[in-house]
Amino acid sequence: MSTDTPAISPARTLATAGRVLRQLRHDPRTVALMLFVPVLMITLLRYVFDGDPGTFDAIGASLLGIFPLITMFLVTSIATLRERTSCTFERLLALPLGKGDLIAGYALAFGAVAVAQSLLATAMSLWVLGLDVVGSPWLLLLVALLDALLGTALGLFVSAFAASEFQAVQFMPAVIFPQLLLCGLFTPRDQMHPVLETVSDVLPMSYAVDGMNEVLIRTEITGDFYRDVLVVAGSALLVLCLGAATLRRRTT
Repeated sequence: MSTDTPAISPARTLATAGRVLRQLRHDPRTVALMLFVPVLMITLLRYVFDGDPGTFDAIGASLLGIFPLITMFLVTSIATLRERTSCTFERLLALPLGKGDLIAGYALAFGAVAVAQSLLATAMSLWVLGLDVVGSPWLLLLVALLDALLGTALGLFVSAFAASEFQAVQFMPAVIFPQLLLCGLFTPRDQMHPVLETVSDVLPMSYAVDGMNEVLIRTEITGDFYRDVLVVAGSALLVLCLGAATLRRRTT
């Protein structure tokens, strides 16, 4: 039986990320979906509330974090499932490549796309659509990026439990929709039923929305903002570790 490669190697991780990015380069529809769908959705939202710009200001920041999370979850889960079902992961793990290298490489590749996606969506919202925020645009970008990375991590994780692309899509109502309903976007979380409020307190999307709202209304960085950022980042890291645990190396 082969043994696991013990440590994460930067060289192996970068090689994995480069392979994934080369694959994405030959799939322009997927790249367009990841980069431009959040921009189109936030633009559509702006003109839905064309007669009431204040409503767009109130919810636009929250959705600026939610749209990239959903898009990255969907694309990453399907793309990773293809690698799993084609046994690409197993073949790679038969090489001197650790589970950490593989998951980190995929996260790095999709994370690079998430950076571009967050930059486009944030720039469009602030400087074209006129989203009015009190705090720093860079903090808004930071939360949007962490949300996209969280979506990437969730997509990598749930791909282990799907047998087809259709099943991967079916995970969205189970993983994303409850968070969307309970994150405080539709009503303040402290006004929900106590049981639902408690559930919302452990869902990472709640902290993503709270972080965006902190940037929306406060000029300074608050302790709550630090908490929100750390929870979202920590959740992404935890889910990536769980994703690595779902990988199995071939035996000889």
